[in-house]
Amino acid sequence: MMLLWGVGLVCMQACTSQEKINWETTVVARNSMSNMVSATGTVEPVTKVDVGTQVSGIIDKIYVDYNSIVKKGQLIAEMDKVTLQAELESQEAQLASAKAEYEYQQKNYARNKVLFEKQLISDSEYELATYNYEMAKSAYEKSQADIVKVRRNLGYAVINSPIDGVVISREVEEGQTVAAGFETPTLFTIAKDLTEMQVVADVDEADIGQVAEGQRVSFSVDAYPNDMFEGVVTQVRLEATEESNVITYEVVISAPNPDLKLKPGLTATVSIYTLEKDNVLTILPKALKFVPDQALAEANEIILQPVHVDNPALQKTVWVKNGQTLQEKEIQVGTSTTALLEVISGLSEGDEVVVAMESSKRENMGGPQMGDTGSSPFMPKRPEDNKKKNNAKN
Repeated sequence: MMLLWGVGLVCMQACTSQEKINWETTVVARNSMSNMVSATGTVEPVTKVDVGTQVSGIIDKIYVDYNSIVKKGQLIAEMDKVTLQAELESQEAQLASAKAEYEYQQKNYARNKVLFEKQLISDSEYELATYNYEMAKSAYEKSQADIVKVRRNLGYAVINSPIDGVVISREVEEGQTVAAGFETPTLFTIAKDLTEMQVVADVDEADIGQVAEGQRVSFSVDAYPNDMFEGVVTQVRLEATEESNVITYEVVISAPNPDLKLKPGLTATVSIYTLEKDNVLTILPKALKFVPDQALAEANEIILQPVHVDNPALQKTVWVKNGQTLQEKEIQVGTSTTALLEVISGLSEGDEVVVAMESSKRENMGGPQMGDTGSSPFMPKRPEDNKKKNNAKN
């Protein structure tokens, strides 16, 4: 009898211990929240000008080289002017001839007009004088326009810097022939100000909806692995780029460069902070999904205090643990990340919010534990097991 009572007592203690609750909770606390989008991009000057020439010819002189600092209007190259100068002189002679012809035909027309008004010449003579005068006038005006073009081409043979800046590229050498056909050949590339750079980053289409102007950016370059550079999103371009079936959008990021560490063409690894909040109340996001097990709560004398919610699909609630009481509270939430959820109202700092509750009995009944050698009778036996079985029979 005493033995049975002892066994029953052990069973009751074991059963009671199996009904204990394992709690997973989160404490409402103030934290900093951040979320970021990663991308890669290229460091570029904010203003970059390709300097070319509109006339064909031979490069006669070059006055600048790579990294040369230039001022707006500074002479940077000259082309051979012999052919252009000869063309100008020819055009000037043609203009003089056209002017003389025009002045002669103008006087002849004036005389014939007077004679025609006095009916001293025929209609055909007057019409011929008028025709010659109009033709001479047109030829003179054409020569005037042609000489403007020739003088402008001669001016193009002198190449000046269009901006203040630094020469970052030189595409020609002295004596090289350039041909200005359908497109202007590039002779130099000049960056305006290398102390103000920008990063043009390619952001994936899945992340571009989170990016907006004014967001803080940090980025690094392989040239300075221990340095972190800061910038701000200045433009989100609408044009999409497709490469290997991947759609990306260009995002322009300011990159102050006072110490001139950043160089054009460097590859930047970019982190765009799409969310940044400090000192906000937060909980774990999965607290919103928790629903208490009523039977388990009653078995452990846990008091449940639910609230009436008009539309559970639209309103957010959590369960706050206070000793043996679980109180449901309606809350208003703000932004969220994968790790934290902002609480705007409904909770106080220090509240203990339940994330999960589970009976310890479930753990004890949850299948093989570490070190368990049990196996399914339907699984094929290992060769060493069959060997042991045969040895036992013998």
